[in-house]
Amino acid sequence: MGDFDEGLGTVYERLVMNDIFDRLMETFSIKNVLEVPVYGMTGLTGINSVEFTNKGCSLTTVDNSLERIEESKELWGLIRPNERIKFCYADGFSELPFKDNSFDLVWNFAALWHIEDAPSLIEEMVRVSSNLVFISVQNNRQIGYYLRKYLIDRKLFTEVHETWLNLSLIRDLLAKNGTKIVEQGVFDIPPFPDIAMPISELFTKVGLRRGARRMGKGDTQRKRWKWNIVDYYTGKDPQLNKRLRKFMFIENSPLPSRLKALWAHHRYILAQKGIR
Repeated sequence: MGDFDEGLGTVYERLVMNDIFDRLMETFSIKNVLEVPVYGMTGLTGINSVEFTNKGCSLTTVDNSLERIEESKELWGLIRPNERIKFCYADGFSELPFKDNSFDLVWNFAALWHIEDAPSLIEEMVRVSSNLVFISVQNNRQIGYYLRKYLIDRKLFTEVHETWLNLSLIRDLLAKNGTKIVEQGVFDIPPFPDIAMPISELFTKVGLRRGARRMGKGDTQRKRWKWNIVDYYTGKDPQLNKRLRKFMFIENSPLPSRLKALWAHHRYILAQKGIR
């Protein structure tokens, strides 16, 4: 591990997620959290839930890749060396190794379409939660999604299950397993499209090599254009959040959700147990 620069897009979505987590912790009594699985976010693996630990929550993470778990442990050792995080390995997600009602919040980020048996995972998420289940998915109604699917990253779409971007289907499964949907919406709405790569790499992908070289030179000249979430979390770059806020003018605008949904990179659903 050396370069922790994830790029603007990934750090943007991390900090927007942190805002959502802060709001959930202010609204609900959340003391212990389970993230299952930990993959889905581009960039660094396994540190999606740092904000919960910042506010005193205990954290357990589960994944089916030992490599991802080891990477996650190493990153947590840098970010929160004294934090006691539980890292659990599972062959699959149809039988999580926890008792019923073990966690106040169970969640994942953009992970569902990677999972063969998503209905079983959703059922297990509900079972081990005592209160909340939060699921986010990629927004397949925005332009960046189609750029990635048909131009930039076609191979990815042969390896995922696009069915599980259907929020209505997820909502029905959550309801079937005894929860009530308390919130649904969109987030991650920066002014740039969701291409999941540097713009210079995009130029190369589409055959515009001159543009790629020009952007590459610009990237070299702009050495300060770094988006390092590890430096932010460890206090080495405390101004990162402030620098990034200037890109949130669409996110924080009063535009209705139906309009934001045309550009938002992700959608989410929040379900709660034990209410009617």
